[in-house]
Amino acid sequence: MTLTTEEAVPFAQPAPPATGVRATARITAATRGGTTTLPVLDGDGPFEMRRLRSRGTEARVCIVGAMSAPLGGDRLRIEATAQQNAALHITSSAATLALPGPTPEYATYDVHLIVEEHAELHWLPKPLICAAGSNLRQTWNVDLAPTARLVLREEQVLGRTGETSGHVATRLTVRRGGHMLLEQEAEYGPGAPGWDGPAVLGGYRAIGQMLIVDPAFESKSPEPQLFGDDSEEGQAILTPLAEPAALVTAIAPDGLRLRRLLDTTQSALRHRVPAEIAH
Repeated sequence: MTLTTEEAVPFAQPAPPATGVRATARITAATRGGTTTLPVLDGDGPFEMRRLRSRGTEARVCIVGAMSAPLGGDRLRIEATAQQNAALHITSSAATLALPGPTPEYATYDVHLIVEEHAELHWLPKPLICAAGSNLRQTWNVDLAPTARLVLREEQVLGRTGETSGHVATRLTVRRGGHMLLEQEAEYGPGAPGWDGPAVLGGYRAIGQMLIVDPAFESKSPEPQLFGDDSEEGQAILTPLAEPAALVTAIAPDGLRLRRLLDTTQSALRHRVPAEIAH
């Protein structure tokens, strides 16, 4: 995994024509009468969007997979905006399974999140599973206002039980107030040099991270901490960033132990940060 700067070479060149599904889901959260509403909730292709019961002033959305995706050649995109003072929670009903498709072309899965002034967004989907033979390029582009709050959690499992990993390349770009907060890239699976060597994942096959951005960290930032006493069960590290943000990075032998490890770190954070960003 490498950290880059704004001047880094673009992550992916323009894709050639693909024969797969093209679909975009759009979510907009706005405040009305002190409660967050969803004036835009639209999905097509594999994306079926469902409203969940609100929690306090927070609007909650579940992304339901209406078909197998992403497959080779698919071009998928989710756009979500939390407008000023809105609170939005996004999850998914099941894990996303990347599979090989009818074309050798790679699939793309792009997520663009916008969080405006005094708004908050929780991006907490189920894991991504990269089945053998799959080839996926996934990106997150996040734009935050200076007073915005964000919880972004993502989990990846490299191969189903008993099979080899597919190939996955990811890029996360987060800007706060128009300035770069975090940019990182990672690549795993066949064709990625050294991804399963001791300097990267070794024998682990599940990786995840959780990014928390909150103005409250300007006055009190969390201390670095290592989670996981038994390395065979996986480990996670909490790292404060230069801006009011913290990044948790975790690795584990499988998706179940990865989820337990991230749940443990999230529970520990509840005692360190305001409750509204830690649930």
